Amino acid sequence: MTRRTEIHPDLTRADAGAPLFSTWRVGTPERQRRTVEAIARTWERRPWPAGDLLAYHVYAGQDGSTLLHHSQWTSERAYEAFVKTHRQERVDEIDTAVPDIERVGLGRYRRHRSRERAAGDARVPGLLAVVRIDFEPGAEDPRPGWIDTVLRALADDPGGHAGLISAHFHLSGDGTHALNYAEWESSEAYDRAIAAPGEGIGSPTELWQRVRTYPGFKGSTISRYRHALGLIP
Repeated sequence: MTRRTEIHPDLTRADAGAPLFSTWRVGTPERQRRTVEAIARTWERRPWPAGDLLAYHVYAGQDGSTLLHHSQWTSERAYEAFVKTHRQERVDEIDTAVPDIERVGLGRYRRHRSRERAAGDARVPGLLAVVRIDFEPGAEDPRPGWIDTVLRALADDPGGHAGLISAHFHLSGDGTHALNYAEWESSEAYDRAIAAPGEGIGSPTELWQRVRTYPGFKGSTISRYRHALGLIP
């Protein structure tokens, strides 16, 4: 059985060995809405496809044209089994309801480290900021060291970032980039953090300067989303 949930996923759950992220381009806010409805109908009328799928969540982009999909699997092998047996019928039904969806691609990740939600913090995220961080190829992977430096900079930041609920850093399977899934209290809280002194998120401290000039760091791209649909067994 498949049911909806309003609860955002727990990115730190130990059994989520294969977190997957993908983006669909649908074109307009109206098509965003229709696509989310089509996904919900398609999944709710079918049994939950596998015990190895822990949760499936969809987010609507603030750009009005994209959807972010995040699924938590126990393993990539379990996902591949789903692709062989259950995925295509779901895709076909959604495409019949909303034609011409552009599926940009699937990203396979493993979570590296998190700035977890503080104990007792019950805030519901009003904004999900997804940050792709790109790196130059090299003999030594710079991504773990860069993430460690970011978490130290956050902990040491005099600004505090009161609107930041959590941040979860993932390493891409292809070795090219990292992904930060950051939960914020609201778009306004995120905008205040961006507008604060310094370059982007982060006060003008030595540690944040180290983050921005870290060897191999190329740059980052930020996309903003709101939670649109949660599906669980």
